[in-house]
Amino acid sequence: MKFNLTVAAASLLAVSLATPAFAQTSGADVYKKCQGCHGATGAGNAGMKIASFKTPAVVKESDAALTATIKNGGGAGPIKMPAYAGKLSDDQIKAVVGYIRTLQK
Repeated sequence: MKFNLTVAAASLLAVSLATPAFAQTSGADVYKKCQGCHGATGAGNAGMKIASFKTPAVVKESDAALTATIKNGGGAGPIKMPAYAGKLSDDQIKAVVGYIRTLQK
């Protein structure tokens, strides 16, 4: 019985140590995938008709709307935002939306 508890405790410790490193994803790290089009500061790219994250229209978007755009893609210009559903986890998308909010300040 004591051996089983020791094995169980060791297993839980290993999982708890491994999980945060895997599960934690900073928005800044995820945003590196976005910089090619949106720029390091979120200023967008006028030549590609990608608006700055600081424009009033983007600032007023809800987190849910930004999340939907990241997941499903969209846009009206000649270059449309690709969908990232299946490429980014929900946690990564939430983190990058939070990071975008910091770029808007």
